[in-house]
Amino acid sequence: MLIGVAAAVLACFGYGVASVLQAYGARSSAAADQGEQTLTSADGRPTLRSTANAVLTTAFIAGMVLDVVGFVGSVVAARLIPLFLSQTIISANLVVTAVLGISVLGIRLHRRDWAAIAMVVVSLCVLGLTAGHAGTGSSAPGLHLALLLAALAVFAFGVVLIRLLGARAAVAAGLVSGVLYGLLAIAVRVVDGVDPLRVEILLRDPASWAIVLTGFGGFYLFTVALQLGSVNGAVAALVVGETVLPGIVGVTLLGDTTVPGLGWLVALGFCTAVGGAVAVAVLGAAGHAATTEPAPTQPTLNP
Repeated sequence: MLIGVAAAVLACFGYGVASVLQAYGARSSAAADQGEQTLTSADGRPTLRSTANAVLTTAFIAGMVLDVVGFVGSVVAARLIPLFLSQTIISANLVVTAVLGISVLGIRLHRRDWAAIAMVVVSLCVLGLTAGHAGTGSSAPGLHLALLLAALAVFAFGVVLIRLLGARAAVAAGLVSGVLYGLLAIAVRVVDGVDPLRVEILLRDPASWAIVLTGFGGFYLFTVALQLGSVNGAVAALVVGETVLPGIVGVTLLGDTTVPGLGWLVALGFCTAVGGAVAVAVLGAAGHAATTEPAPTQPTLNP
């Protein structure tokens, strides 16, 4: 239990610092590419070339290294503790991102932002005190293939959504990337051939390929979200996606438990944690829009 919690905390800090570094890289890349019409579509959506430029910045590469650290921690946590606990602890990277973003990205947080963040932190404490043990039973029949098909559908939906929303897709892209990361957590829990390690079984399991697809798809969509909007808004939207689905699946299908008699408190903590993340997403998106909206031009009078 303690090892799983420690791994989740490691993933929380890894992902939180990585998000800030990646946002910094995306911003510096956008500044360097400003004026090149080929790097954005007509609706303001970043092209694949602009996304690739952002990924190749030094800050973004450093963020990817920390993403690997976070991924390792999340894998260990997903195997050892209930998914509703591991994913919610990892979602606290929202707090790390918000606080670190003050000094690195120059983000200003208002009282309402701090209140929403405090709600998330308190809810995490409640979940930590009321969580039981991770389920040890086998997964439902067909779940492995369902995860792969769901990953394909969600990723395709995210790509289409970006094309439809254009420059307004930051929160939506963050949310869809979060759903993909949530599917990844479920796939990590149920994948066969890990303990003990059996490579031939691992390669035959659809859940293994779901892990690959959700990892790539979530990374791409989150990078687009960072290019388009507020890092706090994008991360908070991701938090909602990666927390809700695994938590529900873990309890209903995988046998994750709570402390006897405290299921209602777990449900309350879970809902308030997600609610706080939603508030940060909405407030972050609104603040980003306010700071990036061009100032109105004053009419000039002809002499």
